[in-house]
Amino acid sequence: MEYNKIKNAEEKINSSKYLIKNPENYKNKWHDLFQNHNPIYLELGTGRGDFLLNMARKYPEYNFIGVEINSSQLVTATKILENTNLKNIYLINMDARNLTNVFGKEIDTIYLTFSEPWPKKRDEKNRFTHESYLKIYDRIFKKDKHIILKTDNKGLFAYSLESLSNYWYIFNTVSLDLHNDERSIPNIMTDFEKQYFKEKRPIYYLDAYFKN
Repeated sequence: MEYNKIKNAEEKINSSKYLIKNPENYKNKWHDLFQNHNPIYLELGTGRGDFLLNMARKYPEYNFIGVEINSSQLVTATKILENTNLKNIYLINMDARNLTNVFGKEIDTIYLTFSEPWPKKRDEKNRFTHESYLKIYDRIFKKDKHIILKTDNKGLFAYSLESLSNYWYIFNTVSLDLHNDERSIPNIMTDFEKQYFKEKRPIYYLDAYFKN
């Protein structure tokens, strides 16, 4: 997905108290930063931060960390957060391949919300549900593994179901049309999702886990 590049984006996000500049310094110490021992939920590809912000507002009993490689996207996220006084959310500007440099076994849940689908076969290893990423997640989950994914991309969803299943994940919930699912699955929409909802596009959803 193409995004507009914002001039001096890194300088702008680095001025935010919500951006962690040296996340490696907090490996195995994230609870010290949050000053509590509440569960830590991690979102990969947090984009403009609307989902994570609303999660942090709704669930103050949990801690939230958003990882985003695109600094221009994080400009919007940091601007929104500066108008809040939330104590349970932080952002990191980095490549998700480096997660093990930043986290020990500290993460309770990973959210993958409308991730880049990387539809071409040659780009398969870039998908957040590729086996290479699942192996990274193994090293940062506190104990049991728990992944929640939402996407409008049918191909990525089918791929993720197969990849997670082959990796011995079990599915708590699978929905082929989240907004019209009769089970009323709890959901906080992203900005993209709100637009997709208006367009009546189906949103695919899965909640997968593996108990160690």
